[in-house]
Amino acid sequence: MRIAQTKPDVLYVRMLGGFSVLWNGKLVAGGSKGSESQMSDLLQILLHDREHGVTRDRLEELLFEDRDMSNVHHALQSVIYNTKKKLQKAGLPDLNYIEQRRGVFFWTEKLEIVEDAAEFERLFNEAEATEDRDEKLALYMDAAHWYNGEFLPSKTAVIWVSQEARRLKGMFCRCVENAAEILRENEDYFQLEELGMIASGIDPLADWESLTMEALVSLGRYEEARKLYDDTVQYYFNEQGLRPSQKMMDQFSRLGAEESRQFAALDSIQADLTGQDDRSPGGYYCNYAVFTGVYRMLERMLERGGQSVYLMLCTVVDGKGNPLKEGKMLDELTRRMGDAVRHSIRRGDAMCQYGRGQFLALLINTTRENCAVVQKRINEHFIVGRQRSRIEYYVSSMFWMPAIELTDMSMRQGQTDE
Repeated sequence: MRIAQTKPDVLYVRMLGGFSVLWNGKLVAGGSKGSESQMSDLLQILLHDREHGVTRDRLEELLFEDRDMSNVHHALQSVIYNTKKKLQKAGLPDLNYIEQRRGVFFWTEKLEIVEDAAEFERLFNEAEATEDRDEKLALYMDAAHWYNGEFLPSKTAVIWVSQEARRLKGMFCRCVENAAEILRENEDYFQLEELGMIASGIDPLADWESLTMEALVSLGRYEEARKLYDDTVQYYFNEQGLRPSQKMMDQFSRLGAEESRQFAALDSIQADLTGQDDRSPGGYYCNYAVFTGVYRMLERMLERGGQSVYLMLCTVVDGKGNPLKEGKMLDELTRRMGDAVRHSIRRGDAMCQYGRGQFLALLINTTRENCAVVQKRINEHFIVGRQRSRIEYYVSSMFWMPAIELTDMSMRQGQTDE
């Protein structure tokens, strides 16, 4: 929650990124007390929809679902009674916290409530309604601080929770995008950096890092931008086996275009470009962004003719030929395949990891027959004993001939668990 929970006699309710209810600094529900009890369920339902309330039938449906009960009305009254007793025991004033009006249950208006989800939505709606750009930006930024994560993340299997979580997350995305647009127009890259860090911290793997990188490049902080790019690429790959988003790729290209270099003589520049310390055997191992640049440069060179270049995709598959996408052995097999590919191609060839269990290689100035030779060398490095896992190969000419699958019967020999 964004503000300090120090105001006395206020019920502070956290619904975003977790569930907790606090009264005068004391935990009343959620947190270490557990968020799966019927008391917590009842509080989540009634505290989040204080304006409209919940009908008896709807409340019974949400609390008890399809449980076979002889008297569901009595069960509901029992939960409400026990909840009131626990709230009183926690130090809340002796009130009728849960009121019933014409078959609809409401949380009492006699207690002041501060709920993070409600505060976030209020600020967002105010930002959308105002015409003043400065006020709009301030409200968007304030709302972004209130969004602490997914709505009731431990209850995503509950239909009403998942629906509300999607609605609030959609609002958060619009909030960040609209605020970023204003900050770009204002050329306020310091706040754009802050916004990107807030958003990516709250909602990882949603590509908000591109905002932070955009700000860093615009501020001329190129080393920080390059480190952020490398860290983000590695994080996305480790978590989901994903390559960088197009937004991140665009910012990386912009970084390369705008990055300034100190004045230097040609010989010192060339020495820096040569990479004299890189005498390791095997192909040139680079990240996907660099690999893309190499590929596009080769495309241009091939327009002049004189070389034959092939793109090879290597994928780890199981004994039935299905790509391996998860499992405790996949990381080890991916590492081994990377080593096998690197030591099987020439120093003049390039390679990169594309995803979990996949590598790309650019085989330069070679023939399709030699691609099969490379495939055989990779298998010799990769196959250990009588393992079931193997590598499937797809090769395409850079003249955009249709990709074909290369097969090798030796890959299928002797299969045991790996």
